[in-house]
Amino acid sequence: MAKGNVFVVTAPSGAGKTTLVAALLAADQNVQLSISFTTRAPRAGEVNGKDYHFVERAQFESMINAGELLEHAEVYGNYYGTSQTWINQVIENGRDILLEIDWQGAQQVRRLFPDSIGLFVLPPSVDVLETRLRNRGKDSEEIIARRMAAAREEISHVDEFDYVIVNEHIDEAVRDIVSIVRAERLKLPRQSARHVDLIASLKG
Repeated sequence: MAKGNVFVVTAPSGAGKTTLVAALLAADQNVQLSISFTTRAPRAGEVNGKDYHFVERAQFESMINAGELLEHAEVYGNYYGTSQTWINQVIENGRDILLEIDWQGAQQVRRLFPDSIGLFVLPPSVDVLETRLRNRGKDSEEIIARRMAAAREEISHVDEFDYVIVNEHIDEAVRDIVSIVRAERLKLPRQSARHVDLIASLKG
């Protein structure tokens, strides 16, 4: 059985990554979203085990020390991380994994999964990014300024990724990300592993 792919999606806050990923998951049932562990408190409407695995800081640090996490980072005073054991089990069964993580996490994933596929989502402009952040209507000016600075830092790492999607029109961006996932599955090494008997028989 061919192993599944590991897709890493990174974007600055406000680029529309969450909407894009949700559309991909709805369009392709073979892609499974990795649910991260975090030490931050649940927000209104979030469900433990669906949106995140919410854990105490001491438990998270214990997981770090035990080597259980594929990647982890501290963002705004809270830890976020991904279970390496779970990822290995899913891809061994031939399913694709999608991780929504920042550039630091993406670097850690690449070290352990050199064949992982990195996708970076960009806004169409700085002005659009700021407008999207303001339209959320829940952040102070200080937080918006901090998120804009963090976005510039995030975007400075775009060259480390395999694909770039400019999310100006969501329908077009969804077609782009679905096409990338399908194209990666059709590469020769994966098709050769998946259809070894067919290819051998056709070769005669």
